[in-house]
Amino acid sequence: MTTKPTTTFSHHQCLPLPPPPDDTTTTSSLTHLIDSEPNHMPSPSYISRFRDRTIDLTARQDSINWILKVHAHHRFSPLTAFLSVNYFDRFLSSHSLPRHSGSWPFQLLSVACLSLAAKMEEPNVPFILDLQIFEPKFVFEPKTVQRMELRVMGILNWRLRSVTPFDFLPHFVSNLPSSSSLLAASSNLVLSTIRVIDFLGFSPSTVAAAAVLCAAGASVDFAADGDRQLAAFFHERVNKERVRSCRQLMEEYLLDTCPSSRHKRPNSGSAPSAPASPIGVLDAASCASCDTRSENPGSTIQAERPTKRLRPSAATDVQPP
Repeated sequence: MTTKPTTTFSHHQCLPLPPPPDDTTTTSSLTHLIDSEPNHMPSPSYISRFRDRTIDLTARQDSINWILKVHAHHRFSPLTAFLSVNYFDRFLSSHSLPRHSGSWPFQLLSVACLSLAAKMEEPNVPFILDLQIFEPKFVFEPKTVQRMELRVMGILNWRLRSVTPFDFLPHFVSNLPSSSSLLAASSNLVLSTIRVIDFLGFSPSTVAAAAVLCAAGASVDFAADGDRQLAAFFHERVNKERVRSCRQLMEEYLLDTCPSSRHKRPNSGSAPSAPASPIGVLDAASCASCDTRSENPGSTIQAERPTKRLRPSAATDVQPP
C-alpha cells in the first residue's frame, strides 16, 4: 500500500491564494449580509462627535472596559461582547445622554446593552444583578435596567440581530490552511477593534477581511494580481481600498501598539511609530491589557476614582435618560 505524501506548511511559508468557494447559497447569504450592513452601524457622524468632545471618549472607554471584564467573568462568547458595544455605539450615535448627570447614564446604558447582548447570544443568561459586578458606582434595580433595555431597543428600531464581522469570518477563512487557528486569531483581532473608534468607520465585512489578512500575515500571497484575487476570495462588493486602509490601522493600533498582543510582529530594532490619529492614540492608551497609563503619566485619559457604591434600593430613584 502506497501512502501519499502529505504537505505541511510552515508559519512563514508563502502560499498561493486558493480559489473561492463555488457556492451560490453562500454568495447569496454574503450579499444579503452586505446589503444589511448599513442598518447595523453607527451614524457616519458618530466619530466626529468624539473629536469635538460632544461625547466623552473616556466614558466610552470606561464602559467598554467594564463590559469586557464582566464578559470574561461570565465566559460569554466574543460575539456577546461585540454586540454589547455595537448596541452601545448605535444608541449614542442617534441619542444623547445627559451631559451633567455624572457617570450613571453611561453605566446604565452599559448594563442594558450587555444584558440585551447576553439574551441574544448566551444559552445561560445571568440575572441582571449578577451582571453588575466589579464594584460599579451604581447598582440598578432590574426594573430600571429593563426600562433602559426597552429604550435601547426602540432607538435601534428593534434591530438586535446585528450584522457583525463574525458573520463573515467563517467564509473568509474557510479555504485557507489552518483555518481553525486562523479563525481564532482573526476573531481576537475583530474583538480588539471595539476599543479603537477609528474602526467604526469601516463596515463589518471590511473589518472581517482586514482581520483575516492581518492574521494570515505572510502565509497568503496576494502580491500577484492582488485586486482580482481579493475580489474573488472575499466578495466582489467588499471594497479593496477600504480593506487595505483597515488592515493598515490594525497593524498600527492592534499589532504594534499593544505589547501584550499575541499577533505582534517581530521587533525590527526600532520603536513603532505612533498612530497618526489622535483618537487612535487615546484609544490605544486606554487598552486595559496594556499598562500605558503608568508609562505615559501625561496622558489626558485618566481613570475615574471609584466612588461609594450605592445599594440596590438607592438605585431605584435613578431614572433612565
